Amino acid sequence: MSYSDEYQRKLVSADEAVKVVKSGDLVHYGEFVMNSMTLDEALAKRVEELRDVVIRTVTCPFPPKVVQADPERKHFIYNDWHFSGASRKLHDKNLCNYIPLVYHEGPTFYERGIVQPDVALLMAGPMDEHGYFNLGTSNSITPAVIDAAKVVVVEVNTSVPRCLGGLRESVHISKVDYIVEGPNRPMIQVPPAPVSEVDKKVAALVTPMIKDGACLQLGIGGMPNAIGAMIAESDLKDLGVHTEMLVDSFVDMYEAGRITGKRKQLDKEKMVYTFAMGTNKLYEFLDNNPMCASYPVSYTNHPFVIAQQDNMVCINNAVQVDLYGQVASESSGPRHISGTGGQLDFIFGSYKSKDGLGLICLSSTYKDEDGSIKSRIVPTLEPGTIVTVPRTINYYVVTEYGVAMLKAKSTWERAEALIAIAHPDFQDELVKQAEAQKIWVRSNKL
Repeated sequence: MSYSDEYQRKLVSADEAVKVVKSGDLVHYGEFVMNSMTLDEALAKRVEELRDVVIRTVTCPFPPKVVQADPERKHFIYNDWHFSGASRKLHDKNLCNYIPLVYHEGPTFYERGIVQPDVALLMAGPMDEHGYFNLGTSNSITPAVIDAAKVVVVEVNTSVPRCLGGLRESVHISKVDYIVEGPNRPMIQVPPAPVSEVDKKVAALVTPMIKDGACLQLGIGGMPNAIGAMIAESDLKDLGVHTEMLVDSFVDMYEAGRITGKRKQLDKEKMVYTFAMGTNKLYEFLDNNPMCASYPVSYTNHPFVIAQQDNMVCINNAVQVDLYGQVASESSGPRHISGTGGQLDFIFGSYKSKDGLGLICLSSTYKDEDGSIKSRIVPTLEPGTIVTVPRTINYYVVTEYGVAMLKAKSTWERAEALIAIAHPDFQDELVKQAEAQKIWVRSNKL
């Protein structure tokens, strides 16, 4: 049978495809902007027919119809491996739960049978002449889900850019049970987060720390965007990319001539990533571009792979850092905000890299709901706050007031270094709290 014949044999409507889902099933949606609205909408129509269907996704950028159709969670129980803004709002209403993980381990949960999905509902690009559907902008854990799922349904969307590998960037038709031709919706665009004046001040401190030939990882948010923009305007040469998330700022750096990848130890002259999320500028850049290489997250985020890149510079954001050096990047108290993601992977791996730098970058203050200014450098984390990077692994912390290097420092030296980069209005109180916590020795530095 030819691939085109097999395609026609497996082609069904979305409503027909989701009939494979049964009560009690574990259903895995796609990841990031590769989540299928079409299959989600079709499954939501079956809300009254099903009970206790557990749904998992990775950072779905929209509130799924299955959740909206079932606000009491009698029929669908929705979970996310890493929160988007949509998942965060659903979590606040007790309509979404977070699944903790160290990101590079994600595929192993499926490979070892810890997670056994019944149905995978995915989106992909059109089938090529060899029978392969491209997984588009999200590689991550999707290949492992496909291997483990009993039934695989693929919605074909011609808007999906053809993202080259790398490794396992496509799925063969022989592994697909049902094919749905969707309405070819445009790719979901996620504009870069706004860059504040504080972000620019932090970027001005970080950019001089980056050397020619460095290999970059940037996290999500205004702070990494500001650093990427400043790098694009710098005279840095031969930068490489080995990152979890590919965003628009990497396109800007490449087009400015900063990125060549010539000095990388692995994947030379390739921009390596596991998922991409941004605007059409990014998606158009990725389409059939051999400069870019999509890999599963078990490769991109594995600390021992990261460590093999010399001069690895990893730049990530955070919610708070306490005086012990613990980094909270995923919750504020019990309110969940995002997830561990790859932050721990890259901070740990970058320290093992020759001349590597792991940077936690954050503004020194924020405004709470009533408009009060609060410090992000805190004596201790609020009860219920999740530690993303332990104090033993944290390396550098950067605010607009300076850079604190924490490795090999005692508790009082850490407290002193962190108070020195806190907002001046909060430093005296932080010193008092440090004294009360027995982590302060008066010196001439403050």
